[in-house]
Amino acid sequence: MTDRRRILWTFVITSAALFMGSLDNLVVTTALPSIRAHLHASLAGLQWTVNAYTLTFAVLLLTGATLGDRFGRRRVFVIGLAVFTAGSAAAALAPGIGWLIAARAFQGVGAAILIPLTLTLLSAAVPPARRGLALGAWGAVGGLAIAIGPLVGGAVVEGASWQWIFWLNVPIGIILLPFAWTRLTESYGPATRLDLPGVALASLGLLGIVFGVVRGNDHGWTSLTVLAPMIAGALLVAGFVAWELRAPEPMLPMRLFRSRGFTATNVASLLMFFGMFGSIFLLAQFLQVVQGYSPLEAGLRTLPWTAMPVIVAPIAGSLSDRIGGRPLLVAGLALQAIGLGWLAAVISPTVAYATLVPAFVVSGVGMSLFFAPVANVVLGSVRRDQEGIASGANNAIRELGGVFGIAVLGAVFAARGGYTSGAAFVSGLSAAVWVGAAAVAVAAGAALFVPRLGTATVPAAATEPATTARAAVAAGPAASREPVAEPDLVR
Repeated sequence: MTDRRRILWTFVITSAALFMGSLDNLVVTTALPSIRAHLHASLAGLQWTVNAYTLTFAVLLLTGATLGDRFGRRRVFVIGLAVFTAGSAAAALAPGIGWLIAARAFQGVGAAILIPLTLTLLSAAVPPARRGLALGAWGAVGGLAIAIGPLVGGAVVEGASWQWIFWLNVPIGIILLPFAWTRLTESYGPATRLDLPGVALASLGLLGIVFGVVRGNDHGWTSLTVLAPMIAGALLVAGFVAWELRAPEPMLPMRLFRSRGFTATNVASLLMFFGMFGSIFLLAQFLQVVQGYSPLEAGLRTLPWTAMPVIVAPIAGSLSDRIGGRPLLVAGLALQAIGLGWLAAVISPTVAYATLVPAFVVSGVGMSLFFAPVANVVLGSVRRDQEGIASGANNAIRELGGVFGIAVLGAVFAARGGYTSGAAFVSGLSAAVWVGAAAVAVAAGAALFVPRLGTATVPAAATEPATTARAAVAAGPAASREPVAEPDLVR
């Protein structure tokens, strides 16, 4: 096979796998009312339908590339693809909400293995001179999947049933499996140890906290079944931080947070996804449950928000090269907060869709301005040999923001309203979206602490070995950047 064909096959296979995994972040949102009706699911059940996927994905994301380095990237990629495909089939066959939640968690495991290796395999297959273009196209595929997720979900649910949002993954996965095994080139990275104690502590700790928050309204915030898992979860998360500080090969090196830029950007990312995902989770239901739109109509009506990055992000990316990332981050988060506050202020059971469109557009533009520079700001705030783990950490933290956003905003919604009537739904929705807007406003404040961008470059460091997965990120878009954060690192 010629180099050209090998690169083409690698791009097609990895992009298709990335599209599948990224699509499942939001594709389920427009199917939630149908799932609720068919499986008689509670609000907590709907929350876990989304969170089971994002929580397992976030916690295991930093482990996926390490598994590939150790056991073979092609082999582990194929295993991840098989797990994701099997999880999709199990979700489609779910007879009850418990089964669906378990299947979604299994899907998340597959995605956590699969998605980081799409980047590693593609980066290794493409010559350095063309790597920026290839990884830019790879990123665009992932962004497109997230943007059209609600629309695809709505179209599938209306045209067939909610089960088909999961069945669609199965033939794609089955077709990809033999091609992945025969067309991808096997490679290995440095033999690194898996941080199993870190994975266990983070998984159990975050699960305990989210479990408690989701059950708080139904069982009482001071009840043993709510307070105990939240306290235990907090202690386990503290144990995770303590372990990572002394682990020989930590899953999340705490030294990264010595960088002001890294810390500020990740705080902003956490709060941004908290407000955005939590609000979309409820707004997607509002359009169907209260306003009576079909799933497809609801998906189409979210496009002024979710599809805006496709239009704005390329422009914002070029602006980022000239003025730096911090102004775009602050402006984007401020616009997202304004858009959410606008929605919370005007929402009512009978509000006209035209009244919502300007708020959707403002939120979408804000989201675009945030997404365009955030990866570059994260990579510019650490040494080159830390870029891979820094990028993975930022992705994991963003996913966790979405998990907690759905849990907390769902709790606010349940405390102030419910599904009993349109007025009750809007009462809970408005309160929850105000909380989301406040979180994103705080994120805009955090972004002010990101160092301004200058012309200095971050020198490579030879003090710590970089895994090939991390080097893949460093050799990608980061390799061609010019303005980077002025070093604020403890070197």
